[in-house]
Amino acid sequence: MTTEKKVGAFLEITMYVNESDRAAAAAVYTKYRQPFLEDISGAVSKQLLVRKDDVQVLHGFTSVAEAEGYLTSDLFNQDVVVELKPYFQAAPDVRIYSVVG
Repeated sequence: MTTEKKVGAFLEITMYVNESDRAAAAAVYTKYRQPFLEDISGAVSKQLLVRKDDVQVLHGFTSVAEAEGYLTSDLFNQDVVVELKPYFQAAPDVRIYSVVG
């Protein structure tokens, strides 16, 4: 029987990407979604959210410490950021939220 992990924190990364580059940026999201869920400690979920003004990736973790740890991981810094960086129109906005209750 599989026990579902409870989300205790969210990492929200807002990226400013031209509309013409969004398909390429979404491909990076798709490429690294499963490795994130399988290999990153405490990873629970990952969703891509698209708005007119920006693109957000919402990562669910079991704790704030694990969300912070992902930001220093090789997967994040050597793979995801390297592949997304050419599409950034401005520095991403990175926020970590605790889930209360």
